[in-house]
Amino acid sequence: MSLEKVSEMLKKQKRVEGMVHGQSMPRQDIVETLVQRQHLAELSNLMTQLPVGEIGNILEALPIEDAQSLWKQIPPGRENDVLWEVSDARREQLVGSREPAFDESQMNAFELTGGRLKQIPIESRKNLEGVKPIWIDLLGATKAERTYVGLHFGLTLPDPGDVTDLEVSSRYHIDENSEIHLNSNFLLDREGNSRSVPVAFILHQGILFSLRNEELPVFRLQRRRARTQVGYVSDCTDVLLDLYGADVEYSADSLEDIYTTLGQVGRQVLSETISDGEAAAILGDIAEEEDLNGRIRGNILDTQRAINFLMRSKFLSPTQFEDSKQILRNIESLNSHTSFLFDKINFLMDATIGFININQNRRINQLTVFGVVFMPINILAGMGGMSEFSMMTQGIPWPLAYGVFLLGAGLMGGATYVALKHFEKRPVKVDKVGSAKVSTQKPLR
Repeated sequence: MSLEKVSEMLKKQKRVEGMVHGQSMPRQDIVETLVQRQHLAELSNLMTQLPVGEIGNILEALPIEDAQSLWKQIPPGRENDVLWEVSDARREQLVGSREPAFDESQMNAFELTGGRLKQIPIESRKNLEGVKPIWIDLLGATKAERTYVGLHFGLTLPDPGDVTDLEVSSRYHIDENSEIHLNSNFLLDREGNSRSVPVAFILHQGILFSLRNEELPVFRLQRRRARTQVGYVSDCTDVLLDLYGADVEYSADSLEDIYTTLGQVGRQVLSETISDGEAAAILGDIAEEEDLNGRIRGNILDTQRAINFLMRSKFLSPTQFEDSKQILRNIESLNSHTSFLFDKINFLMDATIGFININQNRRINQLTVFGVVFMPINILAGMGGMSEFSMMTQGIPWPLAYGVFLLGAGLMGGATYVALKHFEKRPVKVDKVGSAKVSTQKPLR
């Protein structure tokens, strides 16, 4: 449908330009320029809206002259993506020797040299020639880039954002080509925006392929260690195990941060008084730490399943098998920490809610005291408004009568208030069967 539309637009442009060019009219150059700009604007808008894959198919199907005209209307920001979608022959016809480039820092190859990993940035397709990596790391690669890299190494590379939608049982498997596929979630702990980032791993002919759409601290740490420490890794499986081990370490660091935050929250909760505003802020902090703790627990359980799958696959060396067992032991220790943190979070949550209830009870108690204190005053006020009061005070000057009345009401209210406070201070003791009784003895000083 888009091919037919583009072809019709190009034919229409040629016809209109031919008609305008063949007629003799005043300001013919201006008319030709306006007509040409109108058609070019229509083509440019269409090229902005169409997917790059569809644009590539259109360029392949059009005659070379029309394809070259259409290429000029492609926005510069989309040219590189479109070049990935066309064949080498058509690309040479359109742009000559120019090759599609990988986005900056999107793809890196790692070769094992002298016991260290040597990082080779892949910026164009020529950089892959002659490279013998043990690790290919793709960050935010497009479908065309994944397709080209997969064809170069003889496999199919998936989109990491899609593979984690699979069932857990399908995330770890070995296909008919003996390729090992693992799809895991890695923790990205950012203040206020902690989340899990899906990562796809493929072990193929001695090469580890990792695909993700976001940068992760675990991968930066692994690259730095492998570049600086001799003998840190020996093959692609070591790289994979170290990535999982680094993820467990990163989760442990995040748990330490949770301990620190909950310690600060605990000191606030256990203070003498907490206002409702402070309690609301504390509940927000607790909820955020609870979410992070749950995310850490889910990620380390996901890592545990991946390590168990690798151990069951029986392709690990004895040293790698022991490393896997150590990672599992570290995961077990973290599981106990997350359980403890859940209990602590629940305690702090209950304590904070308890303080909120205490504040509410205090306000209700104040209202109750005011109501009880003013109840006899209201009774006297009602009596003072009756006609009998005027009869009883007949002959007494009204300032004196009402002054005595107000004094009596004040004394009655004060006596009621003192009686309530005395009642609140009376100690409560519990008898043998557990029922509460009010003691008649004075409290101990």
